[in-house]
Amino acid sequence: MDVHALTMLVQILDAGNLSEAARRLKMSRANISYHLNQLERSIGQQLVRRTTRRVEPTEIGLKLYEHGRTIQNELLAARESITTLGQRLQGRVRLSVPSGYGQLVMAPWLLDFKRHHPGIVLDVMFENRVEDLMRDEVDVAVRVLSEPPQNLVARDMGPVRYVACASRAFAEEQGLPQRLEDLRTAPLITAAVIGRQLRVAAYLREERHEVLLEPTLISENFLFLRQAVQAGLGVGLVPDYVVQEDVDRGEIATSLDEWRLSIFGTHMHLLYMPNRHHTRAMATFIEFILRRARTSAERLAASATDA
Repeated sequence: MDVHALTMLVQILDAGNLSEAARRLKMSRANISYHLNQLERSIGQQLVRRTTRRVEPTEIGLKLYEHGRTIQNELLAARESITTLGQRLQGRVRLSVPSGYGQLVMAPWLLDFKRHHPGIVLDVMFENRVEDLMRDEVDVAVRVLSEPPQNLVARDMGPVRYVACASRAFAEEQGLPQRLEDLRTAPLITAAVIGRQLRVAAYLREERHEVLLEPTLISENFLFLRQAVQAGLGVGLVPDYVVQEDVDRGEIATSLDEWRLSIFGTHMHLLYMPNRHHTRAMATFIEFILRRARTSAERLAASATDA
């Protein structure tokens, strides 16, 4: 069997359609289609099902894909070991991080990683959607999720705790919520899923409650939400890292601290494809970020214990 054709099958299925595969391989769509047809003819079976928008593997196509991916990863590893022999760490990592967590928490980690590994190109996207890593050619994504997708490797980066908070001026003039139900009538500042009522999970001594809320100011940009809370426009329901500095300075007060609140999930996860070749650059980056996340989680836990 032609190894080149097998690895091309991997590229086609990774891309999701023939046009995208042609773009990545810098070939014409007709040429890609011809090589795929030749491979199917040589095997005598259909390897992919074609629709107007996507190609999906058949059962035999999926088995060949897995073998092709293993071969491709070995070839990439061999090539990297030769080209990087005696050189400093090089490569590229394409990373997708949430806007708030990425800027408020991860930015110093990323800058520090870049200082330690100047030869590695970091391509960082700040966004909140859970994208298709395969389609968007993302190496690593960081997301808050209740349940990570089963088709991805998920590494735990630590818990995410939401807090109810407001500026000192707002707290003194209008008061802070004292009961979970008080959130229903408060002018709420938070993120929400477009087109859905905001459903908040709340845990008190491991007993789970739910409350449906109607925010008055909504955004996916947590830096903007932080500014709205600072401006005294209402009660923020945001991850603790968004307002931690303001809380430490006494500029923002929190309430319902005995509750563990969650909107999109209780843990931050680092996600990547299970069968994609890990370059030395990518493997080094993943371990660096996980190490920083563990240190950060330990510090927060120690602070909570001291408090």
